[in-house]
Amino acid sequence: MNINRNLYQVRAEVLLNYLYPELEKKWMVQCKGTFFRNYSQDILSLYEDELKVSLARDGFLRLLPEGLLTKDEDLKGEDVAEKFQELEWRKELLNEAFSPFDTYIFRKKLYVERKASELLEQKLDYLLKEYFHFDLAAEKSELVKEAATLLPFVSRWRGDFGFVSNLLGALMDCEVEMLVNRYSHLDTTICWLPQVRYNLLIPGLTPDQYKQQMLDLEPLVKFLKEWLIPFDVMLEVKIKEHKDARATAVERTLDYNTELKH
Repeated sequence: MNINRNLYQVRAEVLLNYLYPELEKKWMVQCKGTFFRNYSQDILSLYEDELKVSLARDGFLRLLPEGLLTKDEDLKGEDVAEKFQELEWRKELLNEAFSPFDTYIFRKKLYVERKASELLEQKLDYLLKEYFHFDLAAEKSELVKEAATLLPFVSRWRGDFGFVSNLLGALMDCEVEMLVNRYSHLDTTICWLPQVRYNLLIPGLTPDQYKQQMLDLEPLVKFLKEWLIPFDVMLEVKIKEHKDARATAVERTLDYNTELKH
């Protein structure tokens, strides 16, 4: 999946609410004009200490008629360069004068953006609770919470063993080895069930760390069995190190970095 991560397209309200949520009502704004927007991001400059931000947007000043602030003959005659500098100086003064209006409007937009984000988060909680009977707030496992955000798309990925492998790798931040096989509790293959096994390759764990990781995985495995793995498929998720089992003088944890081959 190709995700566009171009920060030039991110609005200032989104970025500031994410980076400085506590400063919503303190920012002072100066609008430099949409001319800069052709080749720059929405935020031209940001001074955290002074709580000032410059935006590539048209401010309140742009709403006024052109002839109200300047005259056609302002740049005519001699000393055009000096007249131009005087106009730029006058423009800066007017921008400063109208800055409180731009600041008020921007703070209102920050508030609206924050409320919209909160509503979207509540929408996910509501959707999971009402349609999937999954209470995100009551869930204790952080791994399950992250996986549960994908429930609205579960019909698309249920039974996709490759997707489950990528999901485990992303949640556990490790490589994953997937093995698809047959399972039978009898000494025959006349009756069998499909089996999928995921080995999470996490090296260097101590025995205590291994036990804790396996405990953390238990609720996630239950979640996968319920939502993403078909009911007739046997699922196994193990943590493995895959070191050479013949090495000596090394502490071994059974079922983690010890493998029995036949």
